[in-house]
Amino acid sequence: MRGPFVLAAGGTGGHLFPAQALASELMRRGSRVVVMTDGRGHNYRSAFPGAEIATVPAATFAGRSPVGRIVALGVIALGVVSALAKLRSLRPRAVVGFGGYPSLPVMLAASMARIPSLLHEQNAVLGRVNRLLVPRVAKIAASLPFARFAPKNPERVVFTGNPVRPEAAALSTEYAPPGPGEPIRLLVFGGSQGARSLSELVPAALVSLPEHLRSRLKIVQQCRAPDVEKVENTYRANGIQAEIGKFFTDLPRRMADAHLVIARSGASTLSELTVIGRPALLVPYPHAMDDHQTANAAVLEKAGAAWVVQERDLDVPKLARLLERILSEPDGLRACAHAAHGLGRADAAQRLADLAEQLAP
Repeated sequence: MRGPFVLAAGGTGGHLFPAQALASELMRRGSRVVVMTDGRGHNYRSAFPGAEIATVPAATFAGRSPVGRIVALGVIALGVVSALAKLRSLRPRAVVGFGGYPSLPVMLAASMARIPSLLHEQNAVLGRVNRLLVPRVAKIAASLPFARFAPKNPERVVFTGNPVRPEAAALSTEYAPPGPGEPIRLLVFGGSQGARSLSELVPAALVSLPEHLRSRLKIVQQCRAPDVEKVENTYRANGIQAEIGKFFTDLPRRMADAHLVIARSGASTLSELTVIGRPALLVPYPHAMDDHQTANAAVLEKAGAAWVVQERDLDVPKLARLLERILSEPDGLRACAHAAHGLGRADAAQRLADLAEQLAP
């Protein structure tokens, strides 16, 4: 019986979503899948139905004292030993890493055991763990062109794209900008972090728009819980139709319904925007690790697939002027949507599975 594919992933959504998509695709093709992660692995069973879950010790150096770093190094060493024993028992066909500190011991062990392995990077800047592992793997699957820390040998990089949720891939429809006098549908969300500034800036800017635009607005905005009431009151007091929520489970559908999306530029957000093909105004999260959201957004901006503005450069009057210009040019919205769709990779999971299978003996 052929061995399984082992997937090593951290605990954040940016790492988990592509790992989930690859696991689903490989199992659809009849392969056995084992997901290796840290002690939180018992929470992964519902996220990876049909896959086996294995845990290994793992730790991060981030935010630790010198003594804490020594302890973390010891935990990582234990993780490597544990992963090495598990991999030798499993005899996997290949190991795929998705970044995050829980993937480090597994990928180091795979390298030591000379098991074919590859990395998937979601962002335009290689993550810190993936940077450590690049010399030890055969291939790097990229979602975007690398702005920094690119491997020296470009032949090792394969552009697979970043897998998206199936419900997002199914929403790739023709974009139609709002016609004269028609409602203008905006979707605003800030990702899992840093939504507060958008909750303050965007409503104030939209209220400042000329009446011929403001009266046509239909807003859907995702906010942090402490901001919901304030944002609702701002829109209501100015006669703007708005649906405000802490979390929307159907965000891809709401993207597809929008004439313009205002959002951060995390990898998952951009992958869904480009697969669905919608124009966006991107405000990169300024505290993202290695400023990777700015690098992500720059890829779309260069392709004409988004407008990008840095939060440090943004105030209410500037944002209002920018939104007035964007919303007053339907041809520009259509061109931006078309360019975004050209960057999308709805088949990213299949491409990634193909690459994993090509590595497997």
